[in-house]
Amino acid sequence: MHVNLPLKIIGLGRYLPSRIVSSSELESLYALPPGWVERRNGVRERRRVTTETSSFMAAEAAREALDEAGLRSDQLNLIINASGTAEQAIPDTGALIQRQLGLGRSGIPAMSVNTTCLSFITALDVAATYLNAGRHKHILIVSSDISSCGINPKEPESATLVGDAAAAVIVTRSGEGDSSMIHHANFKTYGDGAAFTAIRGGGSARHPAKPGHDPDDDLFHMDGPAVLRMVRGLDEAFLEELYPGLSKSLLDIDLVVPHQSSKVGLLLLQRYGWPEAKIMHTLEWLGNCVAASIPVTLYQAVSDSTLQRGQKVLLVGTGAGLSIGGLVMTY
Repeated sequence: MHVNLPLKIIGLGRYLPSRIVSSSELESLYALPPGWVERRNGVRERRRVTTETSSFMAAEAAREALDEAGLRSDQLNLIINASGTAEQAIPDTGALIQRQLGLGRSGIPAMSVNTTCLSFITALDVAATYLNAGRHKHILIVSSDISSCGINPKEPESATLVGDAAAAVIVTRSGEGDSSMIHHANFKTYGDGAAFTAIRGGGSARHPAKPGHDPDDDLFHMDGPAVLRMVRGLDEAFLEELYPGLSKSLLDIDLVVPHQSSKVGLLLLQRYGWPEAKIMHTLEWLGNCVAASIPVTLYQAVSDSTLQRGQKVLLVGTGAGLSIGGLVMTY
């Protein structure tokens, strides 16, 4: 659907943990046949934290974005934590990111937008609304996910898929004559798929302090085939509502930056007639980084000039919920 909201990304930043974990290392750990992970998931290696926290990674990515934008941290008007994983239950990770940036006494509002793997593009949509209402001038959006701590070794397909990473953008309202804009946006949630991707513990229903708590409830569970079956029944109608004609071709879109869900998930995109050369990949060397997947891949596209100013990009993916989301914007 058309939204035509002026928004410009004026700074990009990324943080990748230095520790590289190869798929062969995980195959040895989980007693999997050689080459199984890359054949199944398409992941050759991924990053994993050592001592880093989510807020630390977020702040490192944010500082790079601020430098590119030519702004001081105290010139921010809003901090949006757009991560799929929290550093702790309370307080909100947004406050922890604010503190890591040395802004702990600034009063700059900080909050979270969490739609798991879609959190970044949901936050872009929220930020555009704030900017165009005149509420804020400079907004930091940061996605920082450490999913390696909650993987379930009993589910090697997901345990070998994920990686840790953070990425950040500074956004502002684009000015007169500037083509930067969110043109189309669409978000859908189908709660019937809520059980397909879940961490059941940690909340009030299955709190760790409750008698008989099952530690497996605190680990990540994903039924990948069930997710794909549900998405296949919804995707074409969703894309047509997002941008008519998109389920058959890329129209005037120059590049697709999808959530790096899995090898099969990325292959699914080709069924719409989208040229493989226009679909950006980082899955092979970063894995699925939850909400950080889309912005770390966007960062890569801009860094290597695959995406340039004035070009149209589609940010799209699925997340737990089950949710589907997409934005078409001019970078």
